[in-house]
Amino acid sequence: MKTHLIVALGLALAVVTAGVRAEEAAKIKSGPQVGEELAGPFHPLNINGEKAGQKNCLYCSNGANPVAMIFARDLTPEVKKLITTVDTCTAKNSGCEMGAFVVFCNDDESLNEKLKKFAKEAELKKVILSIDNPAGPKGYNVNKDAEVTVVLYKDRTSKANHTFKKGELKEGDIDTILKDVPKITK
Repeated sequence: MKTHLIVALGLALAVVTAGVRAEEAAKIKSGPQVGEELAGPFHPLNINGEKAGQKNCLYCSNGANPVAMIFARDLTPEVKKLITTVDTCTAKNSGCEMGAFVVFCNDDESLNEKLKKFAKEAELKKVILSIDNPAGPKGYNVNKDAEVTVVLYKDRTSKANHTFKKGELKEGDIDTILKDVPKITK
């Protein structure tokens, strides 16, 4: 009887371990990982803000301040919700000079106008929208299979990273991302 119990527990442990490994394998790495320094300056085309219509280094503009940096492939409803939520969060944390920007890694010519329209309709106050090449900025390791990568950083070092494949970003994930904001604001 004792042997059967030990075997059953061993099998249960193996199943749980395999499930955890499969879940971890399904996750992808994209962007600077926790503890890594950012790769440095890059110059995407800014869509809104002070430098709208110009290539401008958002990494440089934010310096060592706390920042929510988002890489996205397209302006999906979930990405819109993420952007407006981060805009509100950034405004609430303006005392610590928190910044936020989104880099759309996309070469769709119509994206520029879509982003201008969205920025105006959403009345973005803090989040800067920008466009870069589909591979993302050099050295930032934006995974081609990542639909959305959110990096929260301070002192130019990643403090949190949330990456989502196409269709994975859900409203509950946005709440999880926001729970990590104190890692850069405190």
